Amino acid sequence: MVNSQFSIINSQLNKMRTISLIILHCSATRINARYTAAQCRFDHMHHRGWKDIGYHYYVEQDGSIHRGRPEAEVGAHCKHHNQHSIGICYEGGLDAQGHAADTRTPAQKEALLELLTDLHRRFPMALILGHRDLSPDLNGNGLIEPNEYLKQCPCFDANQEYRF
Repeated sequence: MVNSQFSIINSQLNKMRTISLIILHCSATRINARYTAAQCRFDHMHHRGWKDIGYHYYVEQDGSIHRGRPEAEVGAHCKHHNQHSIGICYEGGLDAQGHAADTRTPAQKEALLELLTDLHRRFPMALILGHRDLSPDLNGNGLIEPNEYLKQCPCFDANQEYRF
């Protein structure tokens, strides 16, 4: 179930954008720490100066899904791709030493699958990718390879895992 506590009421909710990408992110939080949706929203608003959290959805360690920006509103989560995407962030992404790792809990995996299934149903042409998959193709071979990732986020192969 989606927690709508973080939704913004917006007069343009009935005017949906064209969505071609669903982009998965991690919060880059160590596995032994917490970084809740409320903390992320506060940081985005008070430290980055944004009007709200940059993501459309945020999935906490317990699997709770929190709404961020309305889907009809442009997010602030992936430079050059915000206009035509929905951004989802899961809490985690770093091991206890601070190295990139897939730290999704079973509850997060279940919640992400539920959320992505719903989004895929509503936006069937949208590609599901990790933030890292939108890094530049530095060697020009048509593939984004691990040595070209600007960041490891979301610390797993989202495109491979969520092929519908």
